[in-house]
Amino acid sequence: MIAVLVLSLLGATLALPPKEGGNHWAVVVAGSNGWGNYRHQADACHAYQILHRNGIPDDRIIVMMYDDIANNEENPTPGIIINRPNGTDVYKGVPKDYNSEDVTPENFLNVLKGNKEAMAGIGSGKVLQSGPEDNVFVFFTDHGAPNLIAFPESELHAKDMMEALQYMHDNNMYKNLVFYLEACESGSMFHRHLPDNINIFATSAANPHESSYACYFDEKRETYLGDLYSVRWMEDSDTEDLKKETLQRQFKIVRRETNTSHVREYGDMSMKNMTLLQFQGGQVDVPLTPLPPYPQVPFDAVPAPEVKLAVLQHRLKVTRTDEERSEVTDLIKQEFADRQMIRDTVETIVQKAVQDQDQADRVLRDRTRDLTAHDCYKRAVSHFRRRCFLFNVYEHALRHLYTLVNLCEEGVSLDRITGVMDQVCIARN
Repeated sequence: MIAVLVLSLLGATLALPPKEGGNHWAVVVAGSNGWGNYRHQADACHAYQILHRNGIPDDRIIVMMYDDIANNEENPTPGIIINRPNGTDVYKGVPKDYNSEDVTPENFLNVLKGNKEAMAGIGSGKVLQSGPEDNVFVFFTDHGAPNLIAFPESELHAKDMMEALQYMHDNNMYKNLVFYLEACESGSMFHRHLPDNINIFATSAANPHESSYACYFDEKRETYLGDLYSVRWMEDSDTEDLKKETLQRQFKIVRRETNTSHVREYGDMSMKNMTLLQFQGGQVDVPLTPLPPYPQVPFDAVPAPEVKLAVLQHRLKVTRTDEERSEVTDLIKQEFADRQMIRDTVETIVQKAVQDQDQADRVLRDRTRDLTAHDCYKRAVSHFRRRCFLFNVYEHALRHLYTLVNLCEEGVSLDRITGVMDQVCIARN
């Protein structure tokens, strides 16, 4: 009482958030696989460490990741994943709730909706069992495209994700929910989709029409260790007092320091004065020990679609023999050839699907059109992936999905779009 009186007389204010009656839950997802996507699972593992260290018990943290990085044959430190140069291991202790073929959009949505029956016999079977007094934190990191985020074998569309979040709200599955999303064009998952009256605050690594960025290239591992938006929020959470820092302050820091893409915010802006502890940690009586400030290292950020090429260019710089140089040069040439093949295929599909050259030019040029024809686009994307380019093999094909948005918005029938894909892609193959 005396201490409070002294603080009051000195004009100080107590920054502790009020103690809550509910629990804190978290869902962490890395939606990719393969060594070239190392950074996504590193992001997810680091996020788990923050949540666990700050008081959320493992039975209320659900982790979904392919789990093919820590013990990958290309990993020079087996069993260890790092998220920054010379960083500490972020893999140790991470729950193996859902991995390998269990990393799917359907499983992610069932976890969010608390559908225990649907997840019976799959992975750990853990789902959100949160209630009306609980706070929920969701972090997703992977590739993206207009109105979708990618998984190893398929994709999750904005409309389906919003329906799951609305279901959670309608069924009193949370008091407040925060969603951090790392992906190219990640803003499109929330823009014009996320209501401002269902107690959800979301931020995205990029606006609806631009790439997110990878960072921290590691010479030893020959891959990028993190994504810029992700490491910015996590390194901030590591070193700040979560009892005092607000969502708004973290958003401003991350927006300022992610100076390559435009970090965006969506949903209920009245939540921004809530503290990070109310989502990224346990209750206020849990002792918190922020980590010391990180030493500065260069971010060397590159657009996510350029990661594969950037890695090859790094490899080319350190080749020691003519044979090695020739091998890497051939891989670079193949990457450019694949990109040209994708571009030519998409242009041919568009030319054959539309009525005239003016319409074709519009479809190929406009990258900023909002999507309203969700069903057409979802089915067109699925057909394009199955018949033309598997996204986990030809990741650059995601960069051309805006043309399918435009075809659907131009009123081109789905049957015509998929029929032309069959003609063009079968002929190519």
